[in-house]
Amino acid sequence: MRATAECPEGGLEKPMKIVADDNMPLVRELFSPYGEVVTWPGRELKAAHLRDADVLLVRSVTPVNAALLKGSPVQFVGSATIGVDHVDTDYLVSGGIQFANAPGCNANAVVQYVLSALCHLRPGWLGETVGIIGCGNVGGRLYRSLRALDVDCRCYDPFLNASANGNLTDFERVLEADILCLHTPLTVDGPHPTHHLLDEAALMRFTPGGLLLNAGRGLVVDNTALLRLNRDQQWQVVLDVWESEPEISLPLLDQVAIGTPHIAGYSEDGKINGTRMVFEAFCQWLGQPPPVVSGRDEPVRWLHAGSLSEAVLNVYDVAKDDRHMRESLLSIRAEDTPGTRFDQLRKTYPGRLEFQHFGIKVDGDESLARQLTALGFTVG
Repeated sequence: MRATAECPEGGLEKPMKIVADDNMPLVRELFSPYGEVVTWPGRELKAAHLRDADVLLVRSVTPVNAALLKGSPVQFVGSATIGVDHVDTDYLVSGGIQFANAPGCNANAVVQYVLSALCHLRPGWLGETVGIIGCGNVGGRLYRSLRALDVDCRCYDPFLNASANGNLTDFERVLEADILCLHTPLTVDGPHPTHHLLDEAALMRFTPGGLLLNAGRGLVVDNTALLRLNRDQQWQVVLDVWESEPEISLPLLDQVAIGTPHIAGYSEDGKINGTRMVFEAFCQWLGQPPPVVSGRDEPVRWLHAGSLSEAVLNVYDVAKDDRHMRESLLSIRAEDTPGTRFDQLRKTYPGRLEFQHFGIKVDGDESLARQLTALGFTVG
C-alpha cells in the first residue's frame, strides 16, 4: 500500500485524502506527509464528506457504519479510542476495510479521574471497599493502582479468571461494595451483555450510602431508573458518560454529585497517545515503518501536599469540571440544546496533564511518598 489512491480517470493515482475528527491532537502533524488532511467536527461527519476519502480517523462521537461509508473509497478507519461500540466492525470486515483503534491509550487519565472523584467525595475512601465492574485496559489499571495503595477491591469481569485477577467475585457480591466503578465496554448480545447491566433490579441491590461511578459507557446504567431510585440521593453518583449523549437528562445532571461531559479520558497524554497509536497502525497498513516522533520534554512541576488527596486534587480537581458543566447546561437558553452545550464543553476542554508531570515534596513522610510513587508522581 502506498500513500496514494487509484483514480478512476485513466488509472492515474491521486494523493491520499484523509478525513479526521478535528478533536484529534497532532493529526495534521502526523498524517500530512501521507496525504491531504481535512478535519470536521466528529459528530457532524457525514457520508458526503467521504466521497473521495481514502482514510477516516474518528473519536467516539462518530458512528462508523454502512450509512457513513457505503459508496466511499475509504480503505482504512482509525478510532483514537479504547472502545469500539461506535464502529460496525463486521461491516468493515465485509468491505475489506482495515480498522485500528487505541486500546489503553487513555487508561491513566480515566484512573486519575476516578481518584479525583474519590478524593473529593469520600475522605475515607482508602479504607473502603471498591468494586470494579470490567477489568480490561481501564478497569485493570484502576485495580492495580488501588491494590498498590492497599485498597480492598472486588472485581467482576466474566471474561477473566483468578490467574488474571486475584480479587474476582460474582456480580451480586460486587454490588455490595462501598464504591462501585464501571469500566465495561458496551455490548448488547453475547453471553454477558452490558447494556443496562445496572438496571432497576441491580441498582436496588447496590449498597445504600455507596458511591456509584460510571466512566465507561453511558448505556451500561439505566439512567431513567437511576433518576427515579435516587430521588432522595441515597447514593453519591458520579457520571462522566450518559444515555442519549449528547442530549443528556438535565434532571439527572441536577441530581448527581458530580457530572462531567465524557472527558474522563481527556488528558493531553491520553488524547495524544490515541492519535499516535492509530498513526502507527496506519503506517503498518501502508507497509512503512512509522517515523521516529520525539516525545514532549515536559519539566516536572513541583507542588507541596500533606496528603494523597491534597496531591491528587492539586493536580486535577474533577469538581471544577462538574461546575463548568452545570453552569453551561443548567442555564440553557431556549434557542440552545443540552447537546450543543455538551459537545462544546468537550471540544473546548482545557488540556490536563497526568500525574507523571508533577513532583510532590513530602518532607520525609515515607508512607505518603510510597502512595504517591505508586500513582506515578515524582517524589522529593
